[in-house]
Amino acid sequence: MKAHRNIFLLNSRLARATWGGLSRSAIRNLRALTEEYSLFVSRGDLQLLDGRWYVTHAGLLRIARSKKCCGISSAVVTQLSDPSANRWIFRATVYKSPRSRGFVGYGDADPSNVSPLVRGAEMRVAETRAVNRALRKAYGIGLCSVEELGWPSASPKPSDNHTGSSKSCASNGSKNGHPRLRDQLCLLIRKYELDPTLVKRYAADFCGTETLRDASRDLVEAFIFTLAEEAAKDRAALVCKLNSYNQLEEVKS
Repeated sequence: MKAHRNIFLLNSRLARATWGGLSRSAIRNLRALTEEYSLFVSRGDLQLLDGRWYVTHAGLLRIARSKKCCGISSAVVTQLSDPSANRWIFRATVYKSPRSRGFVGYGDADPSNVSPLVRGAEMRVAETRAVNRALRKAYGIGLCSVEELGWPSASPKPSDNHTGSSKSCASNGSKNGHPRLRDQLCLLIRKYELDPTLVKRYAADFCGTETLRDASRDLVEAFIFTLAEEAAKDRAALVCKLNSYNQLEEVKS
């Protein structure tokens, strides 16, 4: 406890020197983060933005080392990435022990959601975001990482000549602020010529919610990548699975 108190005192002094006066809420949260994770402001483990604390990639790696993380793997999700547009999606897996099945996280990056300072390095940004999300899942860290924050940009407006399936997708997932996930889902539906209505039913069942709009971002993300893997592996089997939701609907009616 004394060690944590000393770390907190150092953190609070440096935080005030770096970001100026801190609110009571920021001080209280800094104390909690210090006691729970032993993170250091001096080592760049934490960042304060708009009065909120964010953990950094360095901080997450420090937590992983302290918890004796067994390993981290990452790979490009090729079926959803587009190198020509500098759009990359990574899947990362964190193994807490040699027998761990792994905690999976996904990260995406393209010129629209990264800082101009790192344009051209979208692939590395996507991998870092994926690793960060996997680490946060593995160790139950609810604090968002600063590298996961997207660069502010205006959302593209849908054109008037979209097909019916595109319109069906466009209305899905935007309520909870998932425009990038919505685009990925529409891309999959068009690429593999899937029925958007059945995909929505499958998604709601996968996420355990009444509709896809009610699902959390992590669940929507997991569904999209599961759908991509199933479609790439065996489209016919996926279509059969989707058709089963249509049959279930007929039985209910």
